[in-house]
Amino acid sequence: MIDFEHISQYHENNRIEAKRALGGLPKSLWETYSAFANTFGGILLLGVEELTDKSFRTVDLPCPEKLVEEFWEIINDRERVSANILDRQAVTVHTIGTDRIISIMVPRADRRNKPVYIGTNPYLGSYRRDGEGDYHCTREEVETMLRDREERTLDEKVLLHMDGSVFDMETVRRYRTYLKDIYAGYEWNQYEDTKLLCRIGAAKKDERGLLHPTAAGLLVFGFEDEIVREYPYFFLDYQERAADGSMAERLVSNSGKWSGNLFDFYLRISGKVVRRLPGDIHRAVREAVANCMINGDYMGSGGLVIIKKKDDLRISNPGGFRIDIRDAVNGGRSDPRNALIARLFNLVKVGSRTGKGVPDIYQVWEKKGWKTPRIKEGFHPDRITLKLPLYGDGRSEPGERFYGKYQEYRDALIDHVTRVVQVEAATVKELLGLNAQEAERLLAQMEEEGILSLMEDGGMYRLKI
Repeated sequence: MIDFEHISQYHENNRIEAKRALGGLPKSLWETYSAFANTFGGILLLGVEELTDKSFRTVDLPCPEKLVEEFWEIINDRERVSANILDRQAVTVHTIGTDRIISIMVPRADRRNKPVYIGTNPYLGSYRRDGEGDYHCTREEVETMLRDREERTLDEKVLLHMDGSVFDMETVRRYRTYLKDIYAGYEWNQYEDTKLLCRIGAAKKDERGLLHPTAAGLLVFGFEDEIVREYPYFFLDYQERAADGSMAERLVSNSGKWSGNLFDFYLRISGKVVRRLPGDIHRAVREAVANCMINGDYMGSGGLVIIKKKDDLRISNPGGFRIDIRDAVNGGRSDPRNALIARLFNLVKVGSRTGKGVPDIYQVWEKKGWKTPRIKEGFHPDRITLKLPLYGDGRSEPGERFYGKYQEYRDALIDHVTRVVQVEAATVKELLGLNAQEAERLLAQMEEEGILSLMEDGGMYRLKI
């Protein structure tokens, strides 16, 4: 990631942290290890100090091999660090001039290892990284990561303190209509409601024969006031904005005018969200809405929010990515946060369980020649936002290769700028095989996302500090 021969040109940022370490391994090293692992990953430099102008300078570590040995000893001690997510090649001793330093490459941790924390208490020892450096995770952030560690998704839980009265049977009736159309002649179309709810996983009977909803059944078919009893932050919000930004139409789950559950919400907005949009993107837009519902963390704050404007559609849900964002964009890997909700929607042919939902959206936008969709993962609190531009930029034709590969180009350019410090459009063009307009667009989009910043001379970009 770093050109060590030109290390003086680097600054600390979300992915690089420098520490002098002349007195041994600093305590803050472990905070940064935790922060990188729980966020996007990064590189730790030992034997490097940050000067007043924010540039780096190496200092000679007297015995780096001993520090490396101590590092491995600590990171493998479960009483001191919760997980070692590094391979042996991640820690390297470098010689720069007459100075010897250490680099530690920390990847983003797999959800099964999160939170990565210091000591034995995740609430006290978990950190993340933002533009200001390492920060101590809130209790909500830790609990979000702990929930995502589970192999069985939490929506499969049977809610024994609730009974069948939580279900809005009008929503169930509408769901049955879809089942009958799709599975004409199937035996379950003859089941009474209680048996059907049990068959599809929305409910379960206990040993006394009493009916209880699963968490998925409650969220998909329940009344809003019952859902909020179990999920206090649950909130669904669909907005349409006029050209001047004013609210033209809105549907919220707590209005009291309708059931307020996920399936009813989908049915009520699936026509609105594609209204006045070209027919060839309808399926992809509905897929994006379903994907948001399937992957929402309903214990998290902020609610599920969809905002439709003249020029773009923004779909946002609480919760972070359970897989690497590049895997989500490239497809082929599926790890839904709510596997049972995914099944309930998939039974009526809504949502993809193949990991191809996001790649399909990118491909549809590519064919339209529209600006590339963007996915933003935020923290504090965890949140995913998908922005779907509803227009082109007038500089390219439909089918241009840039559109379906924005995330790939973005990641490659982040790695390149981390390594060489600064870059200009001409270099991006040559590096990624883009034309001049594509290179300029890539840089502009990354600047808008807050990844890159334009330097004072107006021609070079570097990672935003």
